[in-house]
Amino acid sequence: MSDIAARLAELERLGLNRRLRLVSGPQGPTVLLDGKPVLLLCSNNYLGLADHPRVREAAAEAAMRWGAGAGASRLISGTMTVHRRLEERLASFERSQACLLFGAGYLANLGVISALAGPEDAVFSDELNHASIVDGCRLSRAEVIVYRHLDVEHLEWSMRRDRARRDGRGRRLIVTDSVFSMDGDIAPLAAIVEIARAHGARVAVDEAHATGTVGPGGRGAIAEAGLEGEIDVTIGTLGKALGSYGAYVCAEEDMVRYLINAARPLIFSTAPSPPAVAAALAALELLDERPHRVQRLRANARALRRALSAEGFAVADDDMPIVPLVLGDERAAMEMCQAAIEGGVFAQAIRPPTVPAGTSRLRLAAMASHTSADMVKAASVLAAAARELALDPAAIGPPPSRLPTDQQTAADHEREEAALYEPQARSFSVPFDHEQGTPPEHAPFDHERDGEFARAA
Repeated sequence: MSDIAARLAELERLGLNRRLRLVSGPQGPTVLLDGKPVLLLCSNNYLGLADHPRVREAAAEAAMRWGAGAGASRLISGTMTVHRRLEERLASFERSQACLLFGAGYLANLGVISALAGPEDAVFSDELNHASIVDGCRLSRAEVIVYRHLDVEHLEWSMRRDRARRDGRGRRLIVTDSVFSMDGDIAPLAAIVEIARAHGARVAVDEAHATGTVGPGGRGAIAEAGLEGEIDVTIGTLGKALGSYGAYVCAEEDMVRYLINAARPLIFSTAPSPPAVAAALAALELLDERPHRVQRLRANARALRRALSAEGFAVADDDMPIVPLVLGDERAAMEMCQAAIEGGVFAQAIRPPTVPAGTSRLRLAAMASHTSADMVKAASVLAAAARELALDPAAIGPPPSRLPTDQQTAADHEREEAALYEPQARSFSVPFDHEQGTPPEHAPFDHERDGEFARAA
């Protein structure tokens, strides 16, 4: 047996083996999964725009007008009229001076972090940040200091200790997701900004799962917190709520000019394709014209959570569309995923290293294009799947809090210091990666007026 075959066998034994599932047709509320019709409950197409007629038409028209590909990197001949139009529109959407398109969210995070931190610097990163942030920190070769999830006291303590050690030398960067992709919780951005200003640090925030889902007009968690103009670099994606592919960075003009010169993934990657850029532009226009899509998404999230609660699952009654159902064991998560598929609901099992060991789960994601009946059906199927596997729904819900339960003493922090600043702390202890016919017609809700929708909701 080769080393590769042995590794595959080990992954299978541990319940960590992965395979690709084939979806036929566009990313609508219902898809064909490996030939079987299922309710799609794990897509990041939050606003249902990936299969919207206007978005499709914009991509098709762009392909005919500008071609299928950009043909070169942004700095050679790959920057086209359609790229500039979307950058200007995104800068306006984010209330920012300037914007820069990247080929993917992964590339944007690699580029931003490695451009803003180097071997003499320190990066402070939430322990549950996305894999692209983790790898961006590694690429920077800076000292990476991981603070506990959402724990601003631990962040502030870590920054004080680092500042004392370095005697104020070197740059400091705090980087965080705003909405965390696996738990659906929101970073305490106001407190993070306050700490950064007190310690002379920059702040980079990845709004990948916040754009289109939270904030006024779906403008994200930064806008929701009233921090527009207070964040040094905002990273966003075109591939989730905006239904296309690619990413962007918004910042002051000097910062964008610097990234053009220093962000290696931008310099050495082919520019985003014109059809994807035009599709994102059309989606952004739809988001601006029809804010009831955001309302519909949040209403569906509440409907899903309440339906799950009625079936006995331990979920909170709020309106975040990401709903984790943590089972803990890898095989249990896989078995429940398969049982749900057989019942007509596709909710992907998420296992280490995407999530910490012991927190394997089904990650549910509501979409604006679902109906309340879809949410009730999904909860019923998931409850039946749990009972079939002799699992108690009351024991399945969000991950246990990772915040300290008691006030930590200075001695507690001192004991952590050795591990925090050991040379191997430059690398994260847990690697992360993220998994991720014609469908039946579904009722278009774009024709609903906001007032009518509000009364119905």
